[in-house]
Amino acid sequence: MEASNEDASVYRLDDERALVQTVDYITPVVDDPYIYGQIAAANSLSDVFAMGADVATALNLVGFDGCNHKAEVLNEILQGGLSKVQECGGIIVGGHTIETPEMTYGLSVAGFVHPKKIYRNNTPRVGDVLILTKPIGMGVLTTGIKADMLDAKAVEKTADILAQLNYKASLIMRDFDVSACTDVTGFGLAGHAYEMSGKNFTIEFDFNSIPIISEAIELANMGIIPAGTYANQEYVSLHVEVKKEYQNEIFFYDAQTSGGLLIAVKESDTIGLVKRLKDAGYEYSSIVAVLKEFSGTSLVLR
Repeated sequence: MEASNEDASVYRLDDERALVQTVDYITPVVDDPYIYGQIAAANSLSDVFAMGADVATALNLVGFDGCNHKAEVLNEILQGGLSKVQECGGIIVGGHTIETPEMTYGLSVAGFVHPKKIYRNNTPRVGDVLILTKPIGMGVLTTGIKADMLDAKAVEKTADILAQLNYKASLIMRDFDVSACTDVTGFGLAGHAYEMSGKNFTIEFDFNSIPIISEAIELANMGIIPAGTYANQEYVSLHVEVKKEYQNEIFFYDAQTSGGLLIAVKESDTIGLVKRLKDAGYEYSSIVAVLKEFSGTSLVLR
């Protein structure tokens, strides 16, 4: 493929197969090591799904704080990661562990896709509709978890969303007229939408249609907002036209971990795709934006 800003690298092997590769790792976002492993793996696998590819193999990447944690903790993390790789039909084929002062875990992932069926992140069409498959606010929520400001029920709710694979959503979208796709992670919804616009389209968001977890709104109102979210806002807001003020506008820029897919689909396929996604367990799936001719601004909040 030509040089571009894709979610993962793609190397064409032959007329039927292209190799998709990506790597990512994160520090702990929850206390439970098994669930942390699941979330980290889901986060690492996501780029492959965003490109419409199927996972084949994965390598564990571990930075382990052996001075403060027992070996059982490492085993639980790896078992959590393994469960998510197996869930999407992949296998763990090895990995590497180093001693670090701060825990990190993630995967190097390889998958396959047909060279003519790759979903890129900057090829939407005017008139397409954008669907988001997971809610936003994960950056605020994980910051709240680290500060011990969420109750057990809210932590469990957050962990369930973070650990949910984008695998089934990727399979489902292949049955519809999808022109582009990306996953929403560290750059936030605004940052990844800006990449999707390619400075060639204007993406007009209905802010009130964007799913935001209520517990995250409560934390944000108390000032619990990660530095990465503010960094996203500082950069991306230069490319955003805001039609009116929104109390929770900061969530447009919230840095996500293991976020959902942002799918550009033909308008006539929208209802069917949302229904299929919700039936498959992506209960927060929502129509959030439309693609328009470039108006001089890449993103609009209305």
